[in-house]
Amino acid sequence: MTVFVLLSTLVSLAALFGLISHRVLRLPVSVGTTILSLGAAAALIAGGHLEPGLRATAEHIVAGIDFNQVVLHGMLAFLLFAGALQLNLAELSRQKLAVCCLSLLATALSTVFVAGLLKLTLMAVGIPLSAMAALLFGALISPTDPIAVLEMLRRAGAPAALEAQLAGESLFNDGVGAVIFLALVDASTGGSLPSPGRFVLLLLLKAIGGIGIGALLGYLTYRLLRLVDDYRIEVLLTLALAMGGYALTDTLRLSAPLEVVTAGLMVGGRAKTLAMSEKTRNHVDTFWELLDDIFNVVLFLLLGLELLVLPIQGRFLVAGLLAIPVVLLARFASVALTVESLALVRQRVPGSIQVLTWGGLRGGLAVALALSLPTGEGLQRNLLLVATYVVVVFSIVVQGLTITHLLRRLGLQSQPATAAK
Repeated sequence: MTVFVLLSTLVSLAALFGLISHRVLRLPVSVGTTILSLGAAAALIAGGHLEPGLRATAEHIVAGIDFNQVVLHGMLAFLLFAGALQLNLAELSRQKLAVCCLSLLATALSTVFVAGLLKLTLMAVGIPLSAMAALLFGALISPTDPIAVLEMLRRAGAPAALEAQLAGESLFNDGVGAVIFLALVDASTGGSLPSPGRFVLLLLLKAIGGIGIGALLGYLTYRLLRLVDDYRIEVLLTLALAMGGYALTDTLRLSAPLEVVTAGLMVGGRAKTLAMSEKTRNHVDTFWELLDDIFNVVLFLLLGLELLVLPIQGRFLVAGLLAIPVVLLARFASVALTVESLALVRQRVPGSIQVLTWGGLRGGLAVALALSLPTGEGLQRNLLLVATYVVVVFSIVVQGLTITHLLRRLGLQSQPATAAK
């Protein structure tokens, strides 16, 4: 199958599932597409008993898609840039301390909490898990997924302060989580964990490097935007910034997610205000909203179809089901410690701990990281992959569908929920 035929098939399926989600199921596109693609994958698995060739063909197609490369080294550049453009920068500025602490402290705490709780929980049911494997799972599952979170926030009607905290955290903690994860992967192959000092230095180097490149390229793009008044060229410049900046930072092995978020914030703030006409702003917003919607549907389609190639076993599924409460409990503990610490210096938003816990969705990013796990001894890659997938599906379908009800129950829904588009 040629690349064009494969892309045509994926886009056609994404369009069909998106339409069914919107018109028939009346569900958010992310949730509806995930459910439909999971159903299609399950049907192919069941139908394989009657027509083995059909399932084999589908598995061959899905196995040929490198989900890790597609997400981490492709889609993420577009989705994070689009997400950064949509942020309320004034509210984000007011919540910058909370966003910073949630991105750094809560992510680090959650990694440790998930690792310890999961190891003890699985040990209690007779499923061994090495300390390194537990830490790797904690690192890949702790960052909230920006794609899933931002899509959910569009319709939830959360208060502006909580929306800024949750959206800002989800955009920035990717870089933090990825650095922790990669350091642990390196340690798993090298035989020992880096010292705390070296670990912090590595985190700062990659994070500051990514943010610095994003700020520099964002400023250069702003200067170029001021030279022209043609929305076609200006849209193309924003596209070049998102793709070129991400590719450059990724090649330098710095934090590409933090780079593209920083660049997106530069365009969404200074460049939009001072370098674009109203006509250009409308075209830029429309262009990136369309790209965001298209890539979202394709991503959640691929996420559901990954079921076809998962190494499913009974004990792996048990581990995944037990991981759901473990991840939620670790998220609650890490968020509560962070928010209560912040309450010493600033007023806490009522209900923030519950909303930040339940609204911290996981998505395709966690699965992409799990697929990048090496197959070394003691890492238990297949168990971690299936457990990650189970947690992600629960997060998108259950948490994504019920966050609006939680906001309403807490009396925090500041505006009617937006219908899924």
